[in-house]
Amino acid sequence: MDKKTIRDIDLKGKKVLVRCDFNVPLDENLKITDNRRIVGALPTIKYLLENDCKVILCSHLGRPKGEVKKEFSLRPVADELSRLLGKNVKLADDIIGESAKELTSNMKDGDIVLLENVRFDSREEANDAEFAKELASLAEVYVNDAFGTAHRAHASTAGVANYLPAVAGFLMEKEINFLGKTLENPERPFMAILGGKKVSDKIGVIDSLLEKVDTLLIGGGMAYTFFKAMGYNVGNSICELDKLDLATSLLEKAKQKGVKLMLPVDTKVGKEFSADTESKTVDYTEIPDGWEGFDIGEKTIKMYEEELSKAKTVIWNGPVGLFEFDQFAIGTNSIAKFLGDLQDATTIIGGGDSAAAIEKLGIGDKFTHISTGGGASLEFLEGKKLPGVECLQDK
Repeated sequence: MDKKTIRDIDLKGKKVLVRCDFNVPLDENLKITDNRRIVGALPTIKYLLENDCKVILCSHLGRPKGEVKKEFSLRPVADELSRLLGKNVKLADDIIGESAKELTSNMKDGDIVLLENVRFDSREEANDAEFAKELASLAEVYVNDAFGTAHRAHASTAGVANYLPAVAGFLMEKEINFLGKTLENPERPFMAILGGKKVSDKIGVIDSLLEKVDTLLIGGGMAYTFFKAMGYNVGNSICELDKLDLATSLLEKAKQKGVKLMLPVDTKVGKEFSADTESKTVDYTEIPDGWEGFDIGEKTIKMYEEELSKAKTVIWNGPVGLFEFDQFAIGTNSIAKFLGDLQDATTIIGGGDSAAAIEKLGIGDKFTHISTGGGASLEFLEGKKLPGVECLQDK
């Protein structure tokens, strides 16, 4: 990675502001249901503690839209961090107010303070210069370890870097190295699986990957836009009628580039959008009126697995079916298990729903890398510059 990390500068005894991604899911009792993002930040925090730093952590949680809302407080995160680190993590009542200033000005080496949810202030998402300056004034060094928000130019993800020496944490470094090296110099055959509802969400990614991959496998709701563009009936399936020309041009581009673009050959359809709806599997050319496609069928699973068995590098972003409903999760689960068992291949999961599906199966440890950022990894795959990375010091 061509950006400096916490290894590259002298941090001994300094006050360090770390932007983490503690945007964790909470249940109705405000208990954390999945602590992976907190665990992901521990290597950076522990390294700073070993270097006698005074550690000031900040993050957003949810979308409070600039208002203080108790259900989005970082209190559960402070408690979980205290448990995982075996030491008291103090939570400030505000971000740059009296509580934050008092707690951060009285720190000893090895102390940890967590600032309250940065999105409780509307100036965070506006990347307000004054707010960023105030935030920066609490510390001597800035560390960005929040890959999940690196595609956002907010005060705590990019703005503060204008006022402090800025470097990457270990999680940020790991993400950029994995995704960057894979795209720059993948071991071939290099294949990508793209799912999700809409072609429009993934246009940039499809376009960018067609320059790099050997095979592109399409699943999820966006397959039906391709079918419609090819002249087939898609019944009530999700379909972007204003993107048919685009789908056609992507099929054309794949041909020109010599990329094997694979679409499902059969699909599992349901009568309505519900977990226990009547369902059946039909060929992709024969989706009946009034029915809706929710998953790839058995023939497609077999065909995709056969293709993926030749891969040396695989990137997967987006489930290939409606995995929230068990009867339409068979495609996603089958592909996930198959990829998990692939020998001698690098397997990278691009965050978001595909990561959630894999965690649900409990096979996360079978993959080379599971990205912590859905939107950020998509933009990275598109070849876009991420503000939270661009603002860091070059080596």
